[in-house]
Amino acid sequence: MTVTVRAAVLTQSATPLVIQDVVLPDPGPGQVRVRLAAAGVCHSDLSLANGTLRQPVPAVLGHEGSGTVDAVGPGVDSVRPGDRVLLNWAPACRSCWFCQHGEPHLCEHAADGGAAPYAELADGTPAYPGLGTATFAEQTVVPANAIIPLPADIGLHQAAVLGCAVLTGVGAVLNSARVGAGESVCVIGLGGVGLSVVQGARLAGADPIIAVDVSADKETLARALGATDFLVSTPELARDVRALTGGRGVDHAFEVVGRASTIRQAWGLTRRGGRTTVVGVGGRDDQASFSALELFYFARTLTGCVFGSCDPASDVPRLLEHVRAGELDLAGLVTDEIDLADVPTAFERMLAGRGGRSLIRFDSDSDSHS
Repeated sequence: MTVTVRAAVLTQSATPLVIQDVVLPDPGPGQVRVRLAAAGVCHSDLSLANGTLRQPVPAVLGHEGSGTVDAVGPGVDSVRPGDRVLLNWAPACRSCWFCQHGEPHLCEHAADGGAAPYAELADGTPAYPGLGTATFAEQTVVPANAIIPLPADIGLHQAAVLGCAVLTGVGAVLNSARVGAGESVCVIGLGGVGLSVVQGARLAGADPIIAVDVSADKETLARALGATDFLVSTPELARDVRALTGGRGVDHAFEVVGRASTIRQAWGLTRRGGRTTVVGVGGRDDQASFSALELFYFARTLTGCVFGSCDPASDVPRLLEHVRAGELDLAGLVTDEIDLADVPTAFERMLAGRGGRSLIRFDSDSDSHS
């Protein structure tokens, strides 16, 4: 039996999303159908919509979501209807070379789910799931390995941001850069992921934690989540950062924007021998360049970061312990609660650099812990 749900559909690249009906099939072998409670709006969704990242169309975007299991297909015994779950947009196969060598975040098959249609539009046109997950819809169908159980004491709505923003941002600090207590950190770009990097730096015991954004309005939010200092990005930024770090620059700079210009900026804020971690997703034609001499002289490390170098199966339970202890604030990342039809407005806020995470709430009655 099929299910018809309301969804935000990208019909063509670089065009506005359209709210329309999508017809979901019953879950097949190894699949799970999930009724969404909440979905975060991530910059990667915007990158899929505007063509920065490739996406077959028509597609239902969204990859950061939480909800309850509605139905399971044959062979699924890991969850059952009614279970509270988090969706994993990059499920590891556990058998490729990268998975076998401790790098499931680089799994060769993590993106397979988005390559084939998962549903149909009302007229029968096949529809693709954005990043294999399609959370901008009332329900979705995903493989069972994209499901992470959520305990009953964690708010179902607020848990949605774990699925990308928190795993990526906190993971960038703890897993990718391995920031140590007392080390200095600078974070450029304070959207949902950047603010999660700030929280990760606080968890690591970093000091100082310098938050940087083009908007002065981000200061209150950044300080509430752990920043010790806040700077507006100006031509004097390098001078101001060095004034806070004994003239050296920071031990760790995190770029969470996805532009060549801010990658160079983060590189320039990093001390000799320090580490620059690029978390933002940039365009394929946006080239960052470095001279051979500066690479030798500064002896810095420049590295990319995919999904916070995380393994959600083990990292989510650890993060939830921080949530329970009051050390990780999920709700604090959310600055706007919206309806599905408001996703284009959330994209506009993102482009304008306003707010943190926008969160779609599908069912206000589904979460007594929100």
